[in-house]
Amino acid sequence: MISAEENKQLMEVGPGTLMGELMRRYWMPLAAQAELDDNPMKTVRLMGEDLVLYKDKSGTYGLVDLHCPHRRANLSYGILEECGIRCNYHGWKFDETGACIEQPFEEVAYPDAHFKEKISIKAYKIEPKAGILWAYMGPDPAPLVPDYDFLNERGYKQIIYTDVPCNWFQCQENSIDPVHVEWLHGRWSKVLDPDTRGPEPRAHAKVGFSEFDWGLQYHRVFEGGTEDEEQWTIGRVCLWPNALFTGFFEWRVPVDDENTLSFAWFNNAVPGDEPFEQERIPYWRSPLVDEKTGRWINTHIMNQDFIAWVGQGALAERTQEHLGGSDGGIIMMRRRMLEEARIVADGGEPKAIIRDPEKNHNLYLPRQGRKRVTSSDQAPTGGAFGQEPDGRAPRNRHLSGQPQEILDEMDKIWKERGATAVTR
Repeated sequence: MISAEENKQLMEVGPGTLMGELMRRYWMPLAAQAELDDNPMKTVRLMGEDLVLYKDKSGTYGLVDLHCPHRRANLSYGILEECGIRCNYHGWKFDETGACIEQPFEEVAYPDAHFKEKISIKAYKIEPKAGILWAYMGPDPAPLVPDYDFLNERGYKQIIYTDVPCNWFQCQENSIDPVHVEWLHGRWSKVLDPDTRGPEPRAHAKVGFSEFDWGLQYHRVFEGGTEDEEQWTIGRVCLWPNALFTGFFEWRVPVDDENTLSFAWFNNAVPGDEPFEQERIPYWRSPLVDEKTGRWINTHIMNQDFIAWVGQGALAERTQEHLGGSDGGIIMMRRRMLEEARIVADGGEPKAIIRDPEKNHNLYLPRQGRKRVTSSDQAPTGGAFGQEPDGRAPRNRHLSGQPQEILDEMDKIWKERGATAVTR
């Protein structure tokens, strides 16, 4: 059984905490690039710190303290210029490194004081990749943003945010829990909607857990199955330190101790073999609650997960658990997280940090069904593509609220490229 102290350590993400310092060694997905194109300034909260994310007039991204160090004005109402952000209260200006580069009155009245050289603001690194703005809050030198192979594959990509009111770690534990899939997404779905398409869920007969360079994996055999099937030989990837990869990514980004940003990145392969590039990767926010009933939405896979996570409370009380045989991955994850956090506390470098650019290219992630044609949301690329039975683009079955304009755009692409593929 986990101790109360270890439970507390796993959940705390603020500066100076054991887990908070570990998580600050990794790049966190924070926003869609397209969102900053639409609105170049955004207030964010990340690992217990209140910040403002911006894109200045020169196209440079910055992530700085929400409050100006002069009189603590809110910089999310600041003025964006060619190089940085200027406080709207007294005009102090800061660049993306946090340096104070202008103090209008001070420089005129006291030119020899060089006051601006004594002032800086908390600032963190931002790097764009795969339509995502990644934030790094740790010490220099920063590692590289991982170049996972799936980020580079051809397809229609989209980013989906969901605000989940509970601690990030109980969200991430879900990534190494195989049996919940059978019950939460299989048997409960049948209870919620007896007319749900598809066969009865298969019972788990065997589960196993392993570790690889970029995370942990769970493996399973269903009743009537064998260890030759991909569910066992490949399994599912619990991506280190805070994501799930099952043919799409879902990062559980710590907002603070009691809130998590679910940041999902989907890539649906499009029909045909012609090149396909998106000028803009769209983003949308998925709702948690049904406006008509006031109850949590339970019709989509990840929405069902949210119900289970938040049902444990904002901060899970793990000392009250009674773990069973299917929870070996949970035990492994907790142990490994605490081990890696202590490595950082002792001045070492934790797991899955990448610094060599030569090695950071199309990092292989184990994935079931790489060559299988399927109509699910997780259709692989490389010529195979998913679609609805009527030929429309695949609907997102993982998160509720997919905007109609995205569905319309996808249907148009699928129709045009499907017709081209048929006539070739």
